[in-house]
Order: sequence, then structure tokens, then C-alpha cells
Amino acid sequence: MNRLLVTGTGTEVGKTIVTAAVAAVACAHGRSVTVVKPAQTGLAPGEESDVDVVRRLSGVGDVHELVRYDDPLAPESAARRQGADAVPVAELARRIAALPEPDLLLVEGAGGLLVRFDPDGGTAADLAAALDARVLVVAAPGLGTLNATALTCEAARSRGLECAGVVIGSWPAEPDLAARVNLDDLPVYAQAPLLGCLPAGLGASTPAEFLRVARASLAPALGGEWAPASMERRTADCTPP
Repeated sequence: MNRLLVTGTGTEVGKTIVTAAVAAVACAHGRSVTVVKPAQTGLAPGEESDVDVVRRLSGVGDVHELVRYDDPLAPESAARRQGADAVPVAELARRIAALPEPDLLLVEGAGGLLVRFDPDGGTAADLAAALDARVLVVAAPGLGTLNATALTCEAARSRGLECAGVVIGSWPAEPDLAARVNLDDLPVYAQAPLLGCLPAGLGASTPAEFLRVARASLAPALGGEWAPASMERRTADCTPP
């Protein structure tokens, strides 16, 4: 079984859309896929959860949300504020390991790699280690992303985790100079391959359109067809036709 923990360099970088894209492409290749959100925080009334978004876009039905906290905070902080006992990472890992084994297990973290899930300091990195999962880092495209991505990948490696690669989660329609140059610089700073570049606004797509763009936007290592060569071509290739 292939296990990936999808984490981000911060919040709102596109982790859920990347998770859905990887799931959709894998499913289209005939692979069984399970998606798990260990801790969901801060949903407004009527708002889709992350697993709801993944189900809607990818068509994968084997999705699991293990715990939900009210406030839009790190899981441990949100649990503390509502007077709840945060579920320890070891228990989250046990629940995930108890699920039937698919060909691909995708675990979407909350925030970044070192965000705390429990009062003992258990993080998404600890969850990845407990599951023997590789780490897929979702990064922002523009100024400031190089340092955040380098720190995330360095933190993963320092804990003995394998960084599978980096995916840009929301590529703008009109990328600025920093974003364009970052296409070449991100894999250097990350010391890991750039495995995709998803266009902004993809979450509003129909499932069929989502799959088409996901295939065009993810590298072959994630089941897609994205294989840009130079910075000039990368800029065009990040926005599928």
C-alpha cells in the first residue's frame, strides 16, 4: 500500500484540492483509494468539510473524518478551547491503521507539518511516522514560499520522513515574477521534486473537468501527465488548456 500524508507550508495553500486531485487520478487508474482527515476544525454552518470536498470532486467514496473541533485553530488548540480532550496522535494512527488497506491511502493534515494534534505535542509529522507514510508538501506559488517549503521539507527529513515531493496548490491565472521563478527554485529549496501545479479555482469544477485538469497538472509520479521542461514552458504548462 502506498501511503501519503498531505501537508502544507501553511493554511489555505490548497491541501484539500491536491488531496482530491491525487485521489481522482489514482481512482481513474483503477486503484482503490482511502482518504482520511484526522482532525477537521472550524467549519461554518452549512460549509463543506474537507472530506466532503474530496468526495465531490474525486468521486472517491471511502473518506473518513476522525474528529471535529469547533474553532478554526490547530486541532489541539481548538480542542482545548471547547473543553474537549484532543485525540492523541497514537489513537488517530490506530484508527487509520484499522481501516481496510487500499492501494493508496491519503491522509490530509491540518495546517502545517508541526501543527499539534494533542497536548503531548503530537504532530502531523508524528502521524506520518506512525503510519510509515511519505510526506507530500503543498506549497503556495509566490513570494515567501521558498523558505516555508524548505523548512517543511527539512523538518520532515530531520524526523526520518521521506518527502515525496512538492505540489503547488493554487497557481494564479496571471503569475508574477516570483511565482514563475519559483517553479525552478522550489525543487532546489525542497531537495525534492516538483510534482504538480494546480490552477486556482479548481474546486468549482465538475468531477469530469476536475479529473481532466488533475491529470494535466500532476506529474507521472502521482499518476498524471505534467512534465514541463524549462521555466518558460513551466509557466504555460501550469495552466492546462
